[in-house]
Amino acid sequence: MIENITQIDFEILYWIQEHLKCAFLDAVMPFITHLGSSGIFWIILGFSFAFSKKYRKCGINMLVGMLIGLIIGNMILKNAVMRERPCWIADTVPMLIAIPKDYSFPSGHTTASVISALVIFHEDKKIGVIALLIAILIAFSRMYLFVHFPTDILGGALLGTAIGVITPQLTEKFLFSRISAVSPPPEQN
Repeated sequence: MIENITQIDFEILYWIQEHLKCAFLDAVMPFITHLGSSGIFWIILGFSFAFSKKYRKCGINMLVGMLIGLIIGNMILKNAVMRERPCWIADTVPMLIAIPKDYSFPSGHTTASVISALVIFHEDKKIGVIALLIAILIAFSRMYLFVHFPTDILGGALLGTAIGVITPQLTEKFLFSRISAVSPPPEQN
């Protein structure tokens, strides 16, 4: 079963290499993938939102969600599954970025991107659509660059969706409701 999934994964990756590879994407995809490296784009955006009065909850939710994703996806699942990356198995595809040293499943770039995009979408639909498009580009870049299998992306997207949907509910119940319960009421004139 696992061998069949890996075979289908490789067929999709090779199709991308044969039909979509071009000089333009070779130049753009490393930049796009680096937006998701260590979640840096989303972390900066999360902190920016956290210091904004209008988007404070959104920023905090992004940061909390990414922390949960890091623990579950990168620290637990990657080390439990220990799936090799496509570029470790098949070294025939020229690499445009450094070969990652951690395991492949689930895609951490995709997990962090989906968490952040869904949290933003929950807060503001217009900005959220842009965030979702960026998340999709980051996820695709991982396959284009031959560092993740499609099922790694799918696993990251599913994990990111679960965390992105649950995090605002968790923070509302365990964080924001307690903060507002101990905050003094605003002064009245």
